[in-house]
Amino acid sequence: MEFFEKLASLAAKVRLQSAAIQTEEATKNAFVMPFINTVLGYDVFDPQEVTPEFVCDVGTKKGEKIDYAIMKDGEVQILIECKKIGESLNLNHASQLFRYFHVTSARISILTNGQVYKFFTDLDAPNKMDEKPFLELDLLDIDEYSVPELTKLTKSAFDVDSIINAAGELKYVSQIKKVIASQVSKPDDDFVKVFASRVYDGVITQKVREQFYELTRKALAQFLNDQINDRLKSAMSGALQPTVSSLPVATEGVSSTVDDVDSEAKVLTTLEELEGYHIVRAMVRSVVDAKRIVQRDTQSYFGILLDDNNRKPICRLHFNRSQKYIGIFDEEKNETRHPINSVDDIYEYSDRLKKTVGYYM
Repeated sequence: MEFFEKLASLAAKVRLQSAAIQTEEATKNAFVMPFINTVLGYDVFDPQEVTPEFVCDVGTKKGEKIDYAIMKDGEVQILIECKKIGESLNLNHASQLFRYFHVTSARISILTNGQVYKFFTDLDAPNKMDEKPFLELDLLDIDEYSVPELTKLTKSAFDVDSIINAAGELKYVSQIKKVIASQVSKPDDDFVKVFASRVYDGVITQKVREQFYELTRKALAQFLNDQINDRLKSAMSGALQPTVSSLPVATEGVSSTVDDVDSEAKVLTTLEELEGYHIVRAMVRSVVDAKRIVQRDTQSYFGILLDDNNRKPICRLHFNRSQKYIGIFDEEKNETRHPINSVDDIYEYSDRLKKTVGYYM
């Protein structure tokens, strides 16, 4: 299974089960241990790899424990402190990690509530854990740029030097992105003034500044939408090019060929459809190899197939109108549409989708 698919599978589990989790211990069993084992690849039942309740004695504090220590060659590499799902992860929750970071050989520490994982190191001062993480992972909102860096923490690819070298850039890029996000939603006076001074020739009075506050927000929103649309068009342009095998034969006439190409060009796959595809793929991977799950978009629906075979439909996503539907197939391949309010509602049909896949096995 590919690394991202492992993350997606655990994310699906978090979505489905988090409401039933009431304690820190349940959080560790349901989400954190699978993250350590399935995603990072460490054997949680081998104390030489993963030590639960790792004892760290500091000064007069004796017998205090860190939830998990990941080991390599007898040395502590990663310390993990867990909180209950839903709890905020602030510096107060990281107090034990701060205390024990400098008395072990660990260069990486993780603070998590099972959904959000914050990764720390010692960039600011040697052997002293930084107050700000160099990497954050939210399983319900995975940043694609964090995935390659996360793989460096896996057992098969663990490279502490590479991680530390990249941590500085990751830390500041992450913080800059947060500043940009904040400015996009609520630009401050200095930010607004930068743009106003470049496009407005008059004196920037308070009234002008207020006008440019709204203009700046609107321009930023439109710019981001344009960038997203351009990326979607670019991503789909290759898929929209007809292959020789898909073109009609010459006997059908040139006009038929043009019509088919025009029809293909009208198909635009949305991010919401792709998210739905990944949700379905993650759910049914327990009964079939995820590589066999293929998406095929059309003008009227977004199809998800087994083995890229139209005779093996798993489901259809009808997202082209305000009311969304998921189409589920029975054993006779009859489609029944079920209304859904959001992509997350697809999780409610997990058993039905697995049953549909079973028809073709």
